Amino acid sequence: MNNTDKVKQSLKKRYAKEKRFQLYGKIAVMTGFVFLGLLLLDIITKAIPAFQSTEILLEIPLDRHTLELSSNIALNEDTLSAIDYAGLVKKSMRQKFPDIKKRKDKKQLYKLISSGAEFDLRDMVISKPELISTTPLLIWVKADDDIDTFFKLQTRTSRVTDKQAEFVEQLILQDQIRTSFNTTFFTASDSREPEQAGIKGALLGSFWTLLVTLFLSLPIGIGAAVYLEEFAPQNKLTDFIEININNLAAVPSIVFGLLGLAVFINFFGMPRSVPLVGGLVLSLMTLPTIIISSRAAIKSVPPSIKEAALGLGASHMQTVFHHVLPLAMPGILTGAIIGMAQALGETAPLLMIGMVAFIVDIPGGVVDSATVLPVQIYLWSDSPERAFTALTAATILVLLAFLAVMNMLAIFLRKHFERRW
Repeated sequence: MNNTDKVKQSLKKRYAKEKRFQLYGKIAVMTGFVFLGLLLLDIITKAIPAFQSTEILLEIPLDRHTLELSSNIALNEDTLSAIDYAGLVKKSMRQKFPDIKKRKDKKQLYKLISSGAEFDLRDMVISKPELISTTPLLIWVKADDDIDTFFKLQTRTSRVTDKQAEFVEQLILQDQIRTSFNTTFFTASDSREPEQAGIKGALLGSFWTLLVTLFLSLPIGIGAAVYLEEFAPQNKLTDFIEININNLAAVPSIVFGLLGLAVFINFFGMPRSVPLVGGLVLSLMTLPTIIISSRAAIKSVPPSIKEAALGLGASHMQTVFHHVLPLAMPGILTGAIIGMAQALGETAPLLMIGMVAFIVDIPGGVVDSATVLPVQIYLWSDSPERAFTALTAATILVLLAFLAVMNMLAIFLRKHFERRW
């Protein structure tokens, strides 16, 4: 065999190895996509029931005689609040099943309806006093979470009795039970009852927390990056600072939670479970990421631009703020958005500062008690009721949607404002 044949044989083996390596890479990528697809499919399948709620049609008599209201009584808020709405709901249920006489059966009948039905009816009557008339009110009220799961999935659980299953079958035959879009999931806060629980409180809690994080970490992170990259002298102190910034980027997030608990709550006496403290803790966690990405963006600006500005008579500060920083801003914003996305998905540091508390009220500011989406997922995943499984999966989808939007925004900014030198 001559040298030419040996070279051709060697090249053939090298090309074969290269093709095999590319094949292995494609298989690895496809395997990752398959597992990601299976995970998303599982989450979506479990989340679909959470976007629907089961409702039962009730006919509520709201005439003054039934409500025991005389004709000369004004229909103000105090008067309307004193009405026995729970009794009206129960009476309507008894009218649907007049053959039910036993007390035990009546209790099972009443459990078909969510405990919040009376409050929904009360709020409706108070907001529209003209509903007090001789015409009965037809209203769809939410079913109990066990009945909701039974009706949507057609699977019996130990918490649904045979008698309740018969009641549901009769309601189906009478066309008085249905499923509709679950607006409560987006308009209500947390609740012990799955059919009354929503993510509005957690959404606003995440908003206020990220707002505090953004206003603190963005200017401090950019300022620190500009100083370290353009103005700080190269000595042992700056080397020590740079090393520690890189080390802080790799510190587990729960350590920042312990730091926030020790400093902000125990030392400064700030309240627990508020977005202000949560934002301070997440700012400490995201600062290293923003500083590192901002320094990389500033360093990517060609030195020739700086030299040209200095050659035309600009000062060092003018060169940095009028030329270098604007050109580096797309990379800086990309790093900031990625840092905010990381903060949005964090749970461990917020658990340490008490944002795991059960919060019913919707927060109106940074000092109101609140929780966030990742912590809400953690709370619901630990609940024994089966209906919370669907709520957990649905909240995961909402969180993933926000993270995807933030990452796509970062990609758009990088592609749109990117400069090629």
